[in-house]
Order: sequence, then C-alpha cells, then structure tokens
Amino acid sequence: MRDFELATHLPVPVQAVFDASLSIDAHLGSMRFSRERAIAGVTSGRIGLGEPVTWRAWHFGVPFTMTSIISELEEPRRFVDRQLSGPFGAFRHEHLFLEAGGGTRMIDRIELASPLAGAVVEPVLLVPYLRRLIRVRNRFLLRSLLAG
Repeated sequence: MRDFELATHLPVPVQAVFDASLSIDAHLGSMRFSRERAIAGVTSGRIGLGEPVTWRAWHFGVPFTMTSIISELEEPRRFVDRQLSGPFGAFRHEHLFLEAGGGTRMIDRIELASPLAGAVVEPVLLVPYLRRLIRVRNRFLLRSLLAG
C-alpha cells in the first residue's frame, strides 16, 4: 500500500472548489486526454454521498474500467471516493478543502495498492502518474472556476 498527498492553492472560495470537485462534468473535462467517460451510475452533474460512478478511460495505452463511490462527505470541507471495483487492489482518495489566504487550500490524499508487483510498480510508475493526473485535474478546476 502506498500513499501520497498533493496540496493546491486556488484563489476561489471553498464552496466553489468543493462543488467543482464533485462535478462529473468537470472531471471528464479534465481527463479528455485519456478519453475518460462516465458509463454507469452518476454520469453527469454533481455526485453525492453513497452514489457510484463507473469510469472508462485509457491509461498506458490500455482501457481501464473503475467503479468508485463517494463513501464520506462533509460539505464543504471533505469527501472521500474509493474504488469498488477496478484496476487497483485498493484505491482511496480523500479530498480536503481549507480556507487559506483568501481562497482554498485543496489537499488530495491518495492511498493505493496495485494488484501485482506493488513494491516495484507503485513508487516507480503509479504514484508519479497519479500525481500528474491530479495536477492536471486541479489546473483544469482552477481555469474553469476563474473563467466561470
């Protein structure tokens, strides 16, 4: 099992960042490069507590399908999505939203386990790749919120 954390400052109020982070449409916009689609469960709009979504995307040139659920939600400060089924042995993403410097400090905490060869694959391949995906998503959220 690996874990890592990524913090991003957005000069936008907490509630706006929280809402955008629960938006299926914003997530899809941020992941266009991976041809990500929401194919079951909540497929557009804002996802809520106890609601699942099934994603289909291409990563490393391979199609992946993952179903996740919002397992915890404390508006507007925190929510957790976790994998119900998919490519990971385990996957949990905690999203935290703190007021900071007239905006929001958004903290992404990821815990993951790969199903095979975790000790080698996780630190060398998966963690750097997931950090990049989160940075891409967070930059997209920032651009969207500032434009909106």
